[in-house]
Amino acid sequence: MKNIDIPVGISNFAEIRKNKYYYIDKTGLIEELLKTTATKVTLITRPRRFGKTLGMSMLENFFDIRKDSKLLFDGLEIADKQALCEKWMNQYPVMFLSLKSVDGNDFLTAYSQLAYEIGALYKEHDYLLESPVLGEEEKKLFWQIKERQAGKIEIMRSLQILSQLLNKHYKKEVILLIDEYDVPIAKATSNGYYREMLEIMKGLMQALKDNPSLRFAVITGCLKIAKESIFTGTNNFVSDTITDTRLNEYFGFVQSEVDQILRDANFTDKADLIKKWYDGYHFGDFDVYCPWDVMCYLRDLLYKPEAKPASYWRNTSDNSIIRSFIDYAGSSITNKLENLMDGGYIIQKIDENLTYDYLHSSEDNLWSMLYLTGYLTQKKGIEYRGELPEGTVALTIPNEEIRYIFETTISKWFDESAKKWNREALFDAVWSGDSESITREMSTLLRRTISYHDYREDFYHAFLSGIFTGAGYQVQSNKEHGEGRSGIVVCDSLNGRVAIFEAKRTKVLKDLETECDKALQQIDERMYAKDFEDAYDQVLCYGIAFFKKRCMVKRKES
Repeated sequence: MKNIDIPVGISNFAEIRKNKYYYIDKTGLIEELLKTTATKVTLITRPRRFGKTLGMSMLENFFDIRKDSKLLFDGLEIADKQALCEKWMNQYPVMFLSLKSVDGNDFLTAYSQLAYEIGALYKEHDYLLESPVLGEEEKKLFWQIKERQAGKIEIMRSLQILSQLLNKHYKKEVILLIDEYDVPIAKATSNGYYREMLEIMKGLMQALKDNPSLRFAVITGCLKIAKESIFTGTNNFVSDTITDTRLNEYFGFVQSEVDQILRDANFTDKADLIKKWYDGYHFGDFDVYCPWDVMCYLRDLLYKPEAKPASYWRNTSDNSIIRSFIDYAGSSITNKLENLMDGGYIIQKIDENLTYDYLHSSEDNLWSMLYLTGYLTQKKGIEYRGELPEGTVALTIPNEEIRYIFETTISKWFDESAKKWNREALFDAVWSGDSESITREMSTLLRRTISYHDYREDFYHAFLSGIFTGAGYQVQSNKEHGEGRSGIVVCDSLNGRVAIFEAKRTKVLKDLETECDKALQQIDERMYAKDFEDAYDQVLCYGIAFFKKRCMVKRKES
């Protein structure tokens, strides 16, 4: 193990470089962007935690005329491009606005936060209040926006106003960087003020339209909001998404970069594990790892070399999209989710030009959302007769981390849904010893579930536990009883009765009854019921066998 400083949660490029924290060189992004300087606006969309903010901080430090960044970029790829550096490094006024913190349960709260972020941007440039080339009215307007005393119109035009003032002061065009531009709209959609926030964002984006003070702009976000909804009238607009190939190597870690990190940290033995958990994303022609996950796991390994992989991404992203997707689920969606959870893929139509107010208007939109936000990725190397239908993509779950997020979300959904189902007929059948009715009711509930893990026994154990949980019973799963571990034990202490279920799974439908008999035999041989005979008046033992979404239940006769 080597002593390297892994910067987790630090997206400030200057801080990383000044403190000599570990950094994967992504400065090639600068040269790539400057190849097409005629493009006024470049929109880069990637899932969260793929390095967008750090990339934007790097751009700010490279271009900002107020900085001297030569030492920050020393030894990095871009420093070898001497002519480019002389022409562009610290040569332009830069406006860098992050909208990732703009949130609120109502419009007024969110608008206040937006005004605060814009005010903070103005404060970074409050030297303009002393500028000899700006007039008193211009300075008054600048001060009002800075101190959050301006009206809504002024806030909507604030980026355009500041670009004009900077242009006038420096006599140079301005570079505009907007990070996480779609967060305010996403939060507004979730909290019911979409139209109000959309109006504000349209106003802000007027700075991109026919603005002679603008050299170029780079904008990042998760979704490419339909151009007509927010970027109306913007000329020379180019988007770079996960389906493109131009910039994909600069967001996320490619295999060679992960290999280098593992060599530097002396954790090459963890390569296969890291690949299984955090690789699997296919952006254009590039296969990439989630950089946040890789760095988080390496940090944990440095403290504890035996540390297991964890779902770091889950703790930083809003997983409500999966839940809303499942709530929407019809039989078609259920079947597709089961296929994905079993390691397969689905062929699905994808629309990259979404609007937040119509995300839940169709199944296609929801699949597109899961794809664009990183919960699904393109499946490569599939065998498909002929070409994929136009506009469709083969989708799959990228890695074990995302599979875990799906599993936990689905499990929680089932536990909550099961509590709402009418289970009285099932409970009555259990306590009366009516195995035929239990079979019928269980089969009905099975058809309402989303199964995964190829119907392994752990799925059926979770299914059984979920049915009885929250119904006033004490539910035990795989607890030691007698001479072994029973499947599910349901205790009704108030009425002095207990039901023991031993579950088996079969891969062949005709073997249901045979597996039922095996389960009952196991209950008998391992004496699962013995622990309860003294404390309960009635002990019911059931063998249950599952085949996909069918089951058979048999009761052990006294």
